[in-house]
Amino acid sequence: MASKRDYYEVLGLAREATPEEITKAYRKLAMQYHPDRNHGDPEAEARFKEVAEAHDVLRDPTKRQRYDRYGHAGLDGMEMPNYDNADVLRRMFGDFGDLFSSFMGGGGFSGPRDGRDLQIELDLDLVEAARGVRKEIPVRRTQLCEQCRGTGCKEGTKKQTCKVCNGRKTVTHRTGIFHIQTECRTCRGQGTIIVDPCSTCRGNGRVLFTRPEPVEIPAGVDTGTVLTLRGAGEAGEPGGRAGDLHVVVNVRKHDFFERHGDNLLCHAIVSFPQAALGCELEIPSIDGRKLKKHLPPGLQSHELLTIPGEGMPNLRTGRKGNLMVQVLVETPRHLTKRQEELMRELAQLEETNVSPQRKSWFDKVRDFFTDANARTTT
Repeated sequence: MASKRDYYEVLGLAREATPEEITKAYRKLAMQYHPDRNHGDPEAEARFKEVAEAHDVLRDPTKRQRYDRYGHAGLDGMEMPNYDNADVLRRMFGDFGDLFSSFMGGGGFSGPRDGRDLQIELDLDLVEAARGVRKEIPVRRTQLCEQCRGTGCKEGTKKQTCKVCNGRKTVTHRTGIFHIQTECRTCRGQGTIIVDPCSTCRGNGRVLFTRPEPVEIPAGVDTGTVLTLRGAGEAGEPGGRAGDLHVVVNVRKHDFFERHGDNLLCHAIVSFPQAALGCELEIPSIDGRKLKKHLPPGLQSHELLTIPGEGMPNLRTGRKGNLMVQVLVETPRHLTKRQEELMRELAQLEETNVSPQRKSWFDKVRDFFTDANARTTT
């Protein structure tokens, strides 16, 4: 079985392509390879389905994020449409799909239109991202009018057949020897018109409202993670499905922890004696527990200590990363007289036990200050 081509390569786009560029490339290629324009050409049909599949993935923020991170393997288990010609053409072209089908001799698509997708941003702190949390987000969107049940007609009335197109949704224009079908402007391709509109929605069939939407945030989300709530977007026409709601996560910076993928980094300040002799260090975890870590003697400033399994949970596997503790040795700014005496004594002891290379360095420093003092005296 041949391996799938890269979706960006299929559409001839860079990986940084915008949604508008993706749709534009998709429309152009789908028109080029549409089976109605390439009768009996199996290669064109295969390319048409390949282009449709690439667009379906790259237009969906969740699918695109997983594909960008894990390739084709990241789409395993996700819901993927059946790329038959009519379904693909309708989802791709929308209103233009009806017109294109008319040009090709078809009767258009009589099914109800689906609702639009919505996208909102959600701010979380690092603790919420680590634990997972349930949020209720106010979402402003349309829903079917309860008064007319989405028909747009006043109670007791119904839509009437359009007299211009006689319910066919399209009208035919003659240009020279050609007959061209276009969408009926009177009924806007619906085949019916509303004579007495509903007073609540004014014939639109939908009303705008704001309602809290519950969102389950899984543990391990990071900035840029996109959560898709199916059917939580704009309402479609009666009989059509509602659009989806895409929640884009933004995780705020933490005062103590720095995030690096699934690992966390924090800093621990210790004194010189603690670093030299070793000590027990108490470090807070991301979930509020107190962790104890033994610092070995002779620890150097900026060395890293690892506490396994105390980092962020992986969004896919749930396995936690590590907590990295960077030790910073603090140099005292003010010493008591006794502390200064002890430090000088320690310095003298260290000088007698240093390696030949370091002893030579000590000698050079001493000679420098001796010469400086002599010059000052004279």
